[in-house]
Amino acid sequence: MDGWICPLAQVPDEAFASGLLGAGLALDPLGDVVCAPAAGEVISVHAAGHAVTLRLAEGLELLLHFGLETVRLGGAGFTPLVQAGQQVASGDPLLRVDVNAVAARAKSLIMPMILIEAQGWDWQPALEQGLVAKGDVLGRLSGGMAAEVSLESAGLVFAQELRVPLAHGLHARPSAKLAACAREFEARVTVQIRGQSAAITSPSAMLRLGVGHGDTIELTAQGAQAEQALAALVALIESGMGEYRAVSEAAPVVTAPVMAAKAPQAGDVLRGVMAATGIAIGRAWPMQRPEPSLAQVSAGAVVEQSQFDAALTALRADLAAQASQGSAQQQAILAAHLALLEDEDLLARVRDAMAEGASAAMAWRKVMWAEAEALRALPDPRFAERAGDLLDLELRLQWQLCGGQPEAPVPPEGAILIAEDLMPSEVAALDLTRVVGLATAKGGPTSHVAIIAASRGLPAVVALGEGVLSIEQGADLVLDADGAALEVAPDGLRIAAVEGLIAARAKRRAAALAMAGEEGRTSDGTRIEVFANLGKLGDAAPAVANGAEGCGLLRTEFLFLDRQSAPDEDEQAAQYGAIADALEGRPLIIRLLDIGGDKPAPYLPIAPEENPAMGLRGLRVGLARPDVLSTQLRAILRASVGRKVKIMAPMVARVEELRALQAVAQAEAEALGVALPDLGVMVETPAAAVMADALAAECAFLSIGTNDLTQYTLAMDRGNPAVAAGLDGLDPAVLRLIAQTCRGGAAQGKWVGVCGGLASDPLAVPILIGLGVRELSAAPAMVAEIKALVRSLNLADCEALGAQVLQAASAGDVRRLAAAFIGGQA
Repeated sequence: MDGWICPLAQVPDEAFASGLLGAGLALDPLGDVVCAPAAGEVISVHAAGHAVTLRLAEGLELLLHFGLETVRLGGAGFTPLVQAGQQVASGDPLLRVDVNAVAARAKSLIMPMILIEAQGWDWQPALEQGLVAKGDVLGRLSGGMAAEVSLESAGLVFAQELRVPLAHGLHARPSAKLAACAREFEARVTVQIRGQSAAITSPSAMLRLGVGHGDTIELTAQGAQAEQALAALVALIESGMGEYRAVSEAAPVVTAPVMAAKAPQAGDVLRGVMAATGIAIGRAWPMQRPEPSLAQVSAGAVVEQSQFDAALTALRADLAAQASQGSAQQQAILAAHLALLEDEDLLARVRDAMAEGASAAMAWRKVMWAEAEALRALPDPRFAERAGDLLDLELRLQWQLCGGQPEAPVPPEGAILIAEDLMPSEVAALDLTRVVGLATAKGGPTSHVAIIAASRGLPAVVALGEGVLSIEQGADLVLDADGAALEVAPDGLRIAAVEGLIAARAKRRAAALAMAGEEGRTSDGTRIEVFANLGKLGDAAPAVANGAEGCGLLRTEFLFLDRQSAPDEDEQAAQYGAIADALEGRPLIIRLLDIGGDKPAPYLPIAPEENPAMGLRGLRVGLARPDVLSTQLRAILRASVGRKVKIMAPMVARVEELRALQAVAQAEAEALGVALPDLGVMVETPAAAVMADALAAECAFLSIGTNDLTQYTLAMDRGNPAVAAGLDGLDPAVLRLIAQTCRGGAAQGKWVGVCGGLASDPLAVPILIGLGVRELSAAPAMVAEIKALVRSLNLADCEALGAQVLQAASAGDVRRLAAAFIGGQA
């Protein structure tokens, strides 16, 4: 078809771009019918209709794969025009595509054309890049099939049955990964299903098997490394390869002994995403999750309904009891879980399934797994992370149904827990006298697991990849959450260095807490206010105990999320006033509702957005829903009377947005007969940083949200584990915008603070002060240490450092300069 040819390396998918499937090229289509680029035999048409494989000659096959991640469309938008076994001539139509329908749901429309099973053939492209029309020559092939290398010392045949937990089965990309894995071993591995078999090193043959989600396959391996190959391939399939969806039947049947997958080697460093700060030394402990026994057959709708209602009542009581004893973060999460157990739509679907003949256990599992899968399918990773809450509830109620309780696994002392992913209840129940850190293959930095880990002081790194699951139990580990890394079997020198670091941190923290009551001021007398970020009333007292001089950011979302209706004016006013009182006269900066994007609310419906992070969120939601905005403003105004309260607007990009907010706030203040408190702006977008002087001219202060500012500046979603590891607020591009914001504020005589993650980063603090920041709002647990650091700094030295880092080339260079600076101060 007509289109734009580009190299495979430019395809935004690792399996194709890396050549795992084979050589070839890609075409960005300008038509809706895919035609055969050469004469041959159609050997497969994928069940999802998006891919056709041709055999052009013996030992030479060509895969045409329309679009990326199109297998999950289940055939929607695709009309195959040929079938397996059919002979086609060059130019014959193969596939018709509803381009508009596919474009709305696919990652990309680009079509990789891959030469597979092409041993001995030489591919010479006619062009690397450019516009082509149907019928143009794309390239030429010459040569022939190479002889297959025979395996020596074939040895015993090893086999294993397993069910496929990949949501879309073994389609092109996972087949390519399996082929690459198999080629690392001296073994021949085949896959059998429904009486058919294929060599696992042949992605095209694997596609012809049509292995779907939940299918049972048998792997057989023969050769000198058969056991090792089988173990590695089974582990890779069971990991889900990034597309995991649980299957409901029993565990796979092992028909022959299989060795464990090869573990990471001593000295290896696995990279992930920080979920909770800290550093720990320990030993690997892969946690095994006990499974309840599920009743597969219904005892009758009446009996099943009665058992379900009893289990539901017991689980609600259990969660309520736990909420009464847990931390503020755990209480909020358990409250959200309780709200899910009151969801009438959810419960109605379970009752319908029981009425149709399902047991209570299978009905509950069917509904909850479907809900979790729907969340996982959403494009925003932070939505997908909430699937873990549903699966947690599903499992907890299953234990209630079977009348038992899971036997709590007992970790060894000094354990670093290794898991594919964790459930919130599992983290909340961990014995902190034994577990010193968490490392998971999956998960995200904003999940409830991450929140609970942080609240319990457990260093945690998530999204480490499937390799972490191969670490042997008992292996020595260093979990450097701040560096988002897991170090496997580090040498003695590294262990000693980390032990010294942990001891030094403990000593510094003790000294900082002893001086927490002193105000933030540099050694030369420059006043730097050190505030705390708060999420709810329960956070205020710990913040004050750690020396917080006020609250620089109250996240009001705690009142709005995980509930079925918005809080009214009275509830909000009471909460804001209680938090201000808990601060004992210290300033309280209340951020207006920052909802949308990664924080949905059922009663504030927002249409699906292709890029929620850049859609209707923050102040935009408030201006679009004036009823919600006005209610919140009135509540804040009422709470501000006689208290030191300020208002802060989130996600401001333009001056007119600030003016619109001020008009509403002024009108509400006049209607209530109260004075309008200081109103400031959060600088979270590059636009706000560039326009800081204009914004500062019309507001009372600026506060920089470095987390969002970083993701928007670097064009990396901070909730996406695929890129989050590359995010760093100390990137020179971000620092230049911070410097510009400080200059803009100073030009109008307005103070500039930082309430984002950088305010809690000791390496960032001297830089921020040097760039002109005069207020730092940190995590409550970090306040005392940040104040102690501020007291050790000299303004002139910080300004020199600030000027230096603005000329750096990378975040790594900035961190090295900052580390050397702080080391020199010490």
